[in-house]
Amino acid sequence: MTRDHETKYRRATAFQRRLNPIMRRLPLQTLLETTGRTSGLPRRTPVGGRRIGDAFWIVSEFGERAQYIRNIKADPRVRVRIRGRWHTGTAHLLPDDDPVARLRALRSLNSVAVRAIGAGLLTVRVDLDRE
Repeated sequence: MTRDHETKYRRATAFQRRLNPIMRRLPLQTLLETTGRTSGLPRRTPVGGRRIGDAFWIVSEFGERAQYIRNIKADPRVRVRIRGRWHTGTAHLLPDDDPVARLRALRSLNSVAVRAIGAGLLTVRVDLDRE
């Protein structure tokens, strides 16, 4: 990782440590719930993304360095809260997907921020279970 990427990563994670606890409390904030790879406890991360059909798409701004990505690698079963409703599913890391093109397709303010701040982008598709 380049020095610039490392600086971006440190600044973004310091900011997110302060912001994420507030964002998790917002009733309509989209959340990704993974199982902690060490603790086994549920870990909820505010995310931006979009549901398209039976899949929910996310782009991780720091790729495999993100804690939720590390948790997915250990256990891909996740839950996603979309518009206040929880959905279970299986997450798939897609390193061969074009994350910049994916962000354009997701079209949100979050996508703009991820593109600006991120380094080592990684696409994640969550296949949602039928309910």
